[in-house]
Amino acid sequence: MNDADPLEQALHTARALVLADLAARDAADAEVVSLVEKSVTHRRWWVEQWPDGLAYLTGLVAQDVQDALLESHGRWPLCPVCDEGDPHALEVEPELGPDPQWVCHKAGVVVAPVGGLV
Repeated sequence: MNDADPLEQALHTARALVLADLAARDAADAEVVSLVEKSVTHRRWWVEQWPDGLAYLTGLVAQDVQDALLESHGRWPLCPVCDEGDPHALEVEPELGPDPQWVCHKAGVVVAPVGGLV
């Protein structure tokens, strides 16, 4: 496959955006990067089965990593908006759609696009 392959481009973009968010929150250690790679591998197969899902890869990889981190490290990414109450994670919206964003449902605000956490 060459660099112009839309699937490869989408996978590289998804990987880069999720890794940027992990790095922004100091969570991009080797174990976590392996979780990203595992998701990218799974999602490569997934989009090969459903080519119309290409535009959804970034959000799905972000959700996969978030779910895997919940099991091994706890909630991620924690909401930077809410100062009171129990710490809670941001959620990816739309769950299955293009242009995914990190959203705080408690405050009802978009915090950042996936790949744009600071």
